[in-house]
Amino acid sequence: MSLIVEDGTGKSDAESLCSLSDANAYHAARGNAAWGALASDDLREQSLRKATDFITQMYRLKWQGIRSKVTQALDWPRISVYIEDYPVLTTIVPTDVKNACAELALKASTTVLAADLKQGVKSKKVGPIETVYDEHSNRSPRYLAVERMLEPYFKSGGSTLIQVNRS
Repeated sequence: MSLIVEDGTGKSDAESLCSLSDANAYHAARGNAAWGALASDDLREQSLRKATDFITQMYRLKWQGIRSKVTQALDWPRISVYIEDYPVLTTIVPTDVKNACAELALKASTTVLAADLKQGVKSKKVGPIETVYDEHSNRSPRYLAVERMLEPYFKSGGSTLIQVNRS
């Protein structure tokens, strides 16, 4: 099945924020040989779908602005997104978002991005058996490099822009 990539038109059937060719170029430029070593383009496309699913699940409520069309399948393109006071075009998926998708696709090729959560074990005792769980263990995955790529597109914490019209 051929990958349906969001091209900035707000497709209702899009499956990925990043094309296979963009992901290939991203990984080649960074020397990520593991991406090229995947057995087939089908596996790469599956990984891009999984990465897009993860981005949607994790960041849908964090993005600035609103989706361009109510019928579009994915969160991009968006309206009213600003980076350093400059508007992001409403007809694109930003390069940072594509790159984050490519980065997560590589991870998705070897692991479950949003695995079921388990509490960390602080200590175990074998006889008589005792287990102490770490109440502070991180229970969900965090991909800091990806979060840093996407951070400029997130809503800012607590600040609100109010336009005042004076007569």
